[in-house]
Amino acid sequence: MSHTVFVTPQWLADHLDDSGVQIVDARLLPPGQERIRDVRSEYRAGHLPEAVFFNIEHLSDHQSPYPHMLPRADHFAVAMRELGVDHEKHLIVYDEGNLFSAPRAWWMLRHFGVENVSILAGGLQAWQQANLPLATGEVSLSTTQFEAQVTEDAVVPLTKMLVLSHEGGTQIIDARSAPRFNAEADEPRPRLRRGHIPNSLNLPWDQLVSNGRLKNNESLQALFEEAGVDITQPAVVTCGSGVTAVVLLLALYQLGQPHVSLYDGSWGEWGSRDDLPVRP
Repeated sequence: MSHTVFVTPQWLADHLDDSGVQIVDARLLPPGQERIRDVRSEYRAGHLPEAVFFNIEHLSDHQSPYPHMLPRADHFAVAMRELGVDHEKHLIVYDEGNLFSAPRAWWMLRHFGVENVSILAGGLQAWQQANLPLATGEVSLSTTQFEAQVTEDAVVPLTKMLVLSHEGGTQIIDARSAPRFNAEADEPRPRLRRGHIPNSLNLPWDQLVSNGRLKNNESLQALFEEAGVDITQPAVVTCGSGVTAVVLLLALYQLGQPHVSLYDGSWGEWGSRDDLPVRP
């Protein structure tokens, strides 16, 4: 049983005035880009009509030393209420068009109990290419009654990752580029070691993406098989900071494998610690 999570720009254009649909702008800058770009200004300069800005950086746990860690459920709920996000609506999330961050927003919203979340295929880029309308400035909506319900076992802590890495039993798939996985390139974040979690497999997230959406199921299956992944079995996904790993999770979900967890600490946590084993 496969699941599609994408809607087309034309579908969304046809449903812009539907009171049961709400649009969420979830663009996020790759590490290092923050120094030269201001994502909030880019949002204000042009976004989909009535799209609220889902700021993944701000919606993270700022008590954690690691990037993009999930916030507490009550903190997330308050932030969503203040944004005007309604958990009972069909939420459509989008990013710049590279499928870099929209899956993370899709996953976060689902993790905290929203049942109906889709991703705009091709994101902002596809919307603009279709000559569909953009709005500027901030979007201010009325406060909602967002209720957060946490999905159990969706997130794997470091203690469990150590056991899985050492004893096996569950596939670990790393979404980082092959040079980073193979310790041939530095991490984009400073002070992280090179290499990967022992007994993990590598499937770079961008190999699964074409034109801002997932490739077809046949292509996805071939890529997972080539990487040594058995898509009929549960898995844990990881990456640099828990964002692009969700592209792997999304692909497995589309292929009908719902039992995929996220190691949210990812390499930002594992690679920062000298007491954890690393493979080149």
